Amino acid sequence: MPLIDVSIAEGRTAEDLRRLVTALHRAAEETVGALPENTTVIIREVPASHWSKADRTIAERQAASAENTRAKEL
Repeated sequence: MPLIDVSIAEGRTAEDLRRLVTALHRAAEETVGALPENTTVIIREVPASHWSKADRTIAERQAASAENTRAKEL
């Protein structure tokens, strides 16, 4: 009985998340022979301001990237 627990930054569409769920179910079936009715997938969306790597949140990295893009356009 696989339990697949995914944390992902907020911002995907409902359709994107649905495709992810389907792909994860398919992967469990194809790789470990899990039955669909025995597979559980949990998607946890984390706000960009609550997820950090190397002491910078995703929101901070996105803001810096947008700022760099604006600077290049000038």
